[in-house]
Amino acid sequence: MSKLQYDVAIIGAGMVGAALASLLSRSGFSVALVEAFEPKPFDAAEEVGLRVSAISPGSAAVLEQAGAWKLISQQRHRPYRRMQVEDGVEFDPLLFDAPAYNMERLGTIVENELVQWSLWQVVSSGGLVDLYCPDSLDQIRFAAGKNTVLLQSGKAITASLVVGADGAVSGVRKAIGIRQDHYAYNQSGLVAVVGKQKPNPGVAWQRFMSGGPLAFLPLEDGRSSIVWTRPSLEAERLVALDTGAFIEELDAASSGWLGKVESCGPRAAFPLSMRLSECYASKRTVLMGDAAHVVHPLAGQGVNLGFADAAGLVEALVKVRLAGGDIGSDRVLQSYDRSRRSESEAMAFGMHALRSMFGIDGLSPLRRAGLALVKRSWTIKDMFIQRAVGTGKNAPRLASGATLRDLMQP
Repeated sequence: MSKLQYDVAIIGAGMVGAALASLLSRSGFSVALVEAFEPKPFDAAEEVGLRVSAISPGSAAVLEQAGAWKLISQQRHRPYRRMQVEDGVEFDPLLFDAPAYNMERLGTIVENELVQWSLWQVVSSGGLVDLYCPDSLDQIRFAAGKNTVLLQSGKAITASLVVGADGAVSGVRKAIGIRQDHYAYNQSGLVAVVGKQKPNPGVAWQRFMSGGPLAFLPLEDGRSSIVWTRPSLEAERLVALDTGAFIEELDAASSGWLGKVESCGPRAAFPLSMRLSECYASKRTVLMGDAAHVVHPLAGQGVNLGFADAAGLVEALVKVRLAGGDIGSDRVLQSYDRSRRSESEAMAFGMHALRSMFGIDGLSPLRRAGLALVKRSWTIKDMFIQRAVGTGKNAPRLASGATLRDLMQP
């Protein structure tokens, strides 16, 4: 059996894996990308997809360096300049406005299908990434110098470093024997596209209520993509309602923001959980994105954490390559593990604490006190917004405006 040799073999070509493949190949690494299914072509004539992401400015900068942001921005997307946060019993909202922080936008709402398709166009058309699709992982044979990835097709790939970007039920994580803690919230996120009497003016609006928050995320045509966190049985009931009855309950929950709901498309619900791996690196292999961590979608940071994982790994590997080192060495793996695990765990436990505080009726006075403190403190608001937009002090350089060329300077 002939073995195909690469610097990096990436298992999983979702948004995070494809972004990593593009960034590494543009940085001079030889890259193999393994994916079971080619993504469906994005068609702007079709209805807006149910799954959208709030892409932070930091993630947009990473996608720019990956060559995908231009493709994304040519299709439907909606930047937002304001975040408005309300407690269910608090009438004075907490506001974050981009101009107050010298920013053009706080984020951009983009359909997941568009992000993935744009990245697939980049990695499949440039000739810099070797695609193995349709194909999937069979097993990994670990060795001191290089790992060998055996694929279901019978092909064998050797690589100095293997990356697992293959989702929450990662086969790579299982192959290297990394344990993961799983916390099921007994909540589901109900998603739908809705139109109100007044178009959404570009505001990411969120109200915290008993049982979970309700978020309205702005879309290009003035409608909103909603994410309504409810106990799982309650979410199933809401999905099963006829459209009229559902609109009545959504109107009550949103309390007249932008007027009444006038239209509502198909609905779906997905279970919410927190997953944290005990470590993100072992045996010349690293995990990133959902393969490493899954956080509550309270602040919409899941995919942004994944893009930061990718940017952080690229920065580390470029630095090692410039120094003539081994990109799969224990030192490199340990550095990636420390930096990215600390960031993702801080976000995960922060969202877990917020979810607990805002999900319990008896903590209403504490919630109001907390919101009041944030409103009064510019320092706290600034710290919150810097983390939310992906440009905080621990952000990868690519998220903070550096280019791949900058990274490759000795």
